[in-house]
Amino acid sequence: MKLKQSLIIAIILAIIGTIFWELYWRSQGLHPTLNDEKALWAMTRAKVETATKEDVIILGSSRAYFDIQVDQWKKSTGREPLQLASTGSSPLPTFHDIVNNTDFNGTVIVGVTPGLLFSTTFPKAFPWKRPQSKVDFYFDRTYAQRLNFLLSVPLQQNLVLMSADEEEWDDDIDLKALLKRVDWGKRDTIPPAPPFFNFGDTSIPRNMSMTPRTVKDTVFANSIIDVWHYFGKGAPPPDKDATTKFFMKDIEKFKEKGGNLILVRPPSSGGVRMGEKMGLPRQKFWDSLVKVAKVKSYHFEDYEQLKDLVCPEESHLSLDDANFFTTELVKIMKADGALSN
Repeated sequence: MKLKQSLIIAIILAIIGTIFWELYWRSQGLHPTLNDEKALWAMTRAKVETATKEDVIILGSSRAYFDIQVDQWKKSTGREPLQLASTGSSPLPTFHDIVNNTDFNGTVIVGVTPGLLFSTTFPKAFPWKRPQSKVDFYFDRTYAQRLNFLLSVPLQQNLVLMSADEEEWDDDIDLKALLKRVDWGKRDTIPPAPPFFNFGDTSIPRNMSMTPRTVKDTVFANSIIDVWHYFGKGAPPPDKDATTKFFMKDIEKFKEKGGNLILVRPPSSGGVRMGEKMGLPRQKFWDSLVKVAKVKSYHFEDYEQLKDLVCPEESHLSLDDANFFTTELVKIMKADGALSN
């Protein structure tokens, strides 16, 4: 009898504790959102196996992820695109996977963030390793992992306390992240990187949009800008020749399969754009790639309706502007014959 009472008390205390923990984080301005994890990426990657000539796959880094909105694309075209872009990543490993491991010969849109696409082909480098780990997970995942993810989705969508993103943002609230933020009195000889906070909401179908806070709170947006400037100053020199050579091999294979490749340069602004112009000049990188790839290509600065879009944190569009960008991009592509009407 005492054991039963103890169990009931323990359950009641656990429920009360969970409720207070959830309410506390909501009082801090957090809200439920999906974790941008490998399992979510793999769920979308699985759809490529049955995709048809009429389907569209979006690849790239976070700009393609934030700026091309899945729902808006579907409204404009009638078809839901498969969003496989990955934050902080080169699109080359994912494009390589699709070209060499599937029969897909529809449309692939590659978002070009020059600092990432032209960064490296070294397997252990972060911009390469991150997307490759997603590809590897897709092929190696177990049924238990698939089931675990599906069961976790309703909890992630309704509970803030389920936040435990693989990106390890500095404002994550899982135990690992909270312990990481404890000051243990360490003496760092190297100045620490500025704090990097999550500024995107993830949803199903796999889609990323900028949080309202990033748009409204300039102090918060500036904290993200500090991170981009920090990364820009410490970035190794791009490996243009190796990345272009690797990309071109897969481009030719994709063309031989009858695939339709489209290159898109999403917007950037402010100091980030200034840094790109100095370190990754358009003529040397974008124009050079377009010349050898010989595919439909769209740079935001070439269009009156797109060239003056301002990114709140200098590198990604707000949700409203991302919807506008997506709508206008579809119109431009259709008028140019890159997409069927």
